[in-house]
Amino acid sequence: MNVAFFYIYGLVKTGKQQKATLYRPTSEISNPVTKSWNNITDCCGWDGVTCDSRSDHVIGLNLTCSDLRGELLGSNSSIFRLRHLQQLTLAFIDFSGSSIHSAIGDLVNLTHLTLYGSGISGDVPSTISHLSKLLYLHLVIDSSLFNDPTTSYSIMRFDPYTWNKLIQNATNLREIYLDGVNMSSVRESSLSLLSNLSSSLVSLYLFDTQIQAKLPTDILRLPNLQEIDLSFNENLRGELPNSNWTTPLRFLSLSSIAFSGYIPDSIAHLKSLYTVDLSGCNFNGFLPPSLFNLTQLELLDLSDNKLVGPIPTQITKLSKLSEVFLNGNMLNGLIPRWCYSLPSLLSLDLRDNQLTGSIGEFSTNSLEILLLSNNKLQGNFPNSIFQLQHLQFLGLSSTNLSGIVDFHQFSKLRALRYLDLSCNSFLSVNFENNFDYILPNLEYLSLSSSKLSSFPKFLAPMQNLQALDLSHNRIRGSIPKWFHDNLLRSWKYIRSIDLSFNKLQGHLPIPPNGIEIFLVSNNELSGDISSALCNASTLYVLNLAHNNLTGIIPRCLGTFPSLWALDLQENNLYGSLPHNFSKGNAFQTIKLNGNQLKGPLPQSLAHCTTLEVLDLGNNNIEDTFPYWLETLPTLQVLSLRSNKFHGIINSFRTKLPFPRLRIFDISNNYFTGPLPASYIHNFQGMMNASDNQTGLKYLGNDSSYFDSIVIVMKGHYMELERILTVFTTIDLSNNMFEGEVPKAIGELHSLIGLNLSHNRITGTIPLTLSNLSNLEWLDLSWNQLKGEIPMALTNLNFLAVLNLSQNQFEGVVPTGGQFNTFENDSYVGNPMLCGVPLSKPCNKDKGREARPTLDEEESEFGWKCVVVGYACGMMFGMVLGCSVFFAGKPQWFARLVEVVLNMRLIRTNNKNRRHRRGRN
Repeated sequence: MNVAFFYIYGLVKTGKQQKATLYRPTSEISNPVTKSWNNITDCCGWDGVTCDSRSDHVIGLNLTCSDLRGELLGSNSSIFRLRHLQQLTLAFIDFSGSSIHSAIGDLVNLTHLTLYGSGISGDVPSTISHLSKLLYLHLVIDSSLFNDPTTSYSIMRFDPYTWNKLIQNATNLREIYLDGVNMSSVRESSLSLLSNLSSSLVSLYLFDTQIQAKLPTDILRLPNLQEIDLSFNENLRGELPNSNWTTPLRFLSLSSIAFSGYIPDSIAHLKSLYTVDLSGCNFNGFLPPSLFNLTQLELLDLSDNKLVGPIPTQITKLSKLSEVFLNGNMLNGLIPRWCYSLPSLLSLDLRDNQLTGSIGEFSTNSLEILLLSNNKLQGNFPNSIFQLQHLQFLGLSSTNLSGIVDFHQFSKLRALRYLDLSCNSFLSVNFENNFDYILPNLEYLSLSSSKLSSFPKFLAPMQNLQALDLSHNRIRGSIPKWFHDNLLRSWKYIRSIDLSFNKLQGHLPIPPNGIEIFLVSNNELSGDISSALCNASTLYVLNLAHNNLTGIIPRCLGTFPSLWALDLQENNLYGSLPHNFSKGNAFQTIKLNGNQLKGPLPQSLAHCTTLEVLDLGNNNIEDTFPYWLETLPTLQVLSLRSNKFHGIINSFRTKLPFPRLRIFDISNNYFTGPLPASYIHNFQGMMNASDNQTGLKYLGNDSSYFDSIVIVMKGHYMELERILTVFTTIDLSNNMFEGEVPKAIGELHSLIGLNLSHNRITGTIPLTLSNLSNLEWLDLSWNQLKGEIPMALTNLNFLAVLNLSQNQFEGVVPTGGQFNTFENDSYVGNPMLCGVPLSKPCNKDKGREARPTLDEEESEFGWKCVVVGYACGMMFGMVLGCSVFFAGKPQWFARLVEVVLNMRLIRTNNKNRRHRRGRN
């Protein structure tokens, strides 16, 4: 941008005029604040400049929205010469990566300091503590103010020393706003200094400051505190005060922090509260009924906690309560009557709980948001919903509602923007295709699992549609022409389409430019992928898996800037992979398995630096091992199974190759030479995968797409429809590896499955394998291993499947622990083995020597190990089998749409997949 020097004339103590330089665009029209600035008029009359009426000193400077650029706070800025300045406001300004100069401490008369914008970086200078007269400190970082998503700045930081000096000196601070400032090094002792401001502090905003400490409870008891926001500090721990909590608090927001414990009754003493946001924490226990009697309370958000019990039924008659969010808990019982009759209620979100009973009849029409999905509700669909004339969001998915609903009644809800009726198996929705439904404002529609057999024609005239989910239905045949036309012409705002799991045939529909999520997997679509797909460069997720598509993969897909999930698995695609994966791409998942692709692999895949899952299995790719992938810092799943990879696996000599890899499957290829010990030794992601992790976590970060993988688990082909981050396996089977089993495998303490079968491995079983305490299956069959089976392996208490067949083992089969559960087929083809469960008995003397007599206590311990092994193995199986499958919702719609949850079992796939090449 062209800039020109402009001047502020500030009268300084000596009475002489001093020039202060600022940068601004030459166009005065775009700078309404500085339009009045010129060399002719007195600067005290300029917009944004305030002077003292007696001395004419500049005491106020407000450059909000002035479009100024440059180093406004750098060493050469003459702002710091305005020594009488009391109020400095630089808001909604791009500071272009500049930092605050230490000269800020020279403005000792400042009472108001506001820096609100983007690009301020570096440490807050310690000299800011010289501003002892400060009353209002607003240092807010907001990168969303600017439209350039490629611009990245380092974040402004507050170190403990500077924080401590500031709080100790500026003892009259009333407002502290530090949203987005990095305070990760500020600890509890420093936070406790806020109690020094007990007589002055009114507002404390530390939103998303990365604090990693425990908040002293007394901070919430500061006697004059009216507003506090500590949200989105996931490592900020603490509890709510359980007594003596009588502050004038009006605004309380502790969303998404590590607070825990009960919500105490003492919160009801905060009579001035109008906003309570405790969402996304770890609060448990019951809802205190007195909370609903706070007569100024307007917003209550306790979503995504671990609250139990019923929702209180009695609330004050004078309630101003307008927004209630209790979703994502474990609340049970009935929906209380006040939810249907409270005249002030605008938003009610009770989804994702365990509420029972029927939905009552609404006697008020004030509701704008009604979300009741994923509960255990039953009974008929309430007709009174159609009288809610102001209703904009309605979510009733995954309930047990029954009866028949005529869809045309929804046309009464003229304000409706969001409608989700998906996954109601007992509810019959009657679509009369000859009826003209009018839903002019509808933006999001989900009819997933609604027994649809054709495309609803009422969709055709909709102009504002942004997201459409017709997945998991019975729609057969070709996609109608009007649907194709709407995609390319009428639906100008469409951003998400889900037609997956139907019986669609014919050619693939072409997604329009502007779309972000396009899901048509698990259909019967055929033909090539049209090059017109290249117009949809805004895609985030593209899932065309499990169809009959042919032809080559469009090369443009490697250049899409925002595409993070590309799933084309299980089709008939041929040719090579795109060779032009661009630098700085967003790929996290690339799944091209189950096609007829040929090699070699493009080295531009190394540009996918955020890649987590790469599955190229079951193709015809012919190449050596892609050692250049070892530099990818986030890669967790690598499957090259069933291709024509060959040669010795050599490392690129990266310091830490594959640092986060958890699933490594290169089975059914032609690799030779020793097993890749240099990689195994550095598989950090398999050493302590479950450390510091609570609850179940899965790969992927968006509810519109979940990573899956096909593996050989315990001797069977299994498809994991969601991949637990603690799931770690190595499969090097069906190759031509030679040499010994690397001892380094014993360092992979999180390993659950290990398959080295069908190779030419020699030597003995290393004792280090007994360190794999989480191992559930071990397959070393069809090799040339020899020696005795180590007794130490009986310590593997989770081992459920063992295959040591077709080797050259000798001696006594160990007993004890899980080994007491293995049958003869675990050892067949080892003629020198003897003992139970084999039919060949051992020499009595050798038997006694190899297996000393166990006393009663040891026998009991061995029996317990077997039981523990079965129990834990069953638990892990249940976790895998009952992994929660979330239906897709685009992340951009996170505030607009509700999340649909489905429970789907991991399905066992024992059939031979198309193009899979197995070797026995």
